[in-house]
Amino acid sequence: MERLDDVNAWRAYADAQRAQGRRVGLVPTMGALHAGHASLLGEAKAAGDVVIATVFVNPRQFNDAADLRGYPRTPEADYAVAEACGVDCLVEPTLAQMWPDYPRPTSTTVSVRGVSEVLEGADRPGHFDGVASVVAKLFAITGPCRAYFGEKDFQQLVVVRQMVRDLALPVDVRGCPIVRDEDGLALASRNVRLSAEGRTRALALSRALGAVSGAGTASGHRRRMLEVLDAAGVEIAYAEVVDPLTLAASGDDEEGERRALVAGVVEGVRLIDNGPVTLVTKESHALSN
Repeated sequence: MERLDDVNAWRAYADAQRAQGRRVGLVPTMGALHAGHASLLGEAKAAGDVVIATVFVNPRQFNDAADLRGYPRTPEADYAVAEACGVDCLVEPTLAQMWPDYPRPTSTTVSVRGVSEVLEGADRPGHFDGVASVVAKLFAITGPCRAYFGEKDFQQLVVVRQMVRDLALPVDVRGCPIVRDEDGLALASRNVRLSAEGRTRALALSRALGAVSGAGTASGHRRRMLEVLDAAGVEIAYAEVVDPLTLAASGDDEEGERRALVAGVVEGVRLIDNGPVTLVTKESHALSN
């Protein structure tokens, strides 16, 4: 496995693979790799791609300096996971390579309006500008590729897809299923910061989604999710049902497949989860009951 930290070497590596007729698969991460990341790497490997995994904790997407300082960094463990997953090239660019002017703001920012301004974006202003900007840079350096993102960060996936469509970037964005622990908690690097009691409370997020597994109205689904989160003592950020493409909040006059998203804070750790949900109108719901 190649291990690079230089942007030019990374670009040259990707160019060389394509010159030999190989397709490049890119898996962007912020490190602290776990089974969820391994599933993305496995998807890329199974597709026959030359897999490039990046590890970069992007400071521009953090609103809270303490959150950035506390974000887990496990470079040698990350190397072991990447190697075990058959990664062809692990790229760990330095902060100076990615953002030469940091901590001064860069002159260029990629902002995806609409889908980045709700949910996580409403609570964390500028977060998705940081995400879109760094992902755009990863794509620019890597060049034409398939890029793999987990559905756990569903809003991030929507933002990236919109950016790729709007800018006609030569990237095929692939969303991969959420990976959960046996108890149902969605895997996330931040989970290691939870105590045993906090982890038990955090399970309310997946339970809230389970509570809306049947068909129902948008308002009914929201109410049930909020009840589950509140009963567990989770500091609720939101519990919403949205259109999976636009992230517009769904109304009780809508039917069909939508996405339920929940977010909350447990022991100072912000957690998110999501899943598919089926909507019926109030009239249809009344008739079925």
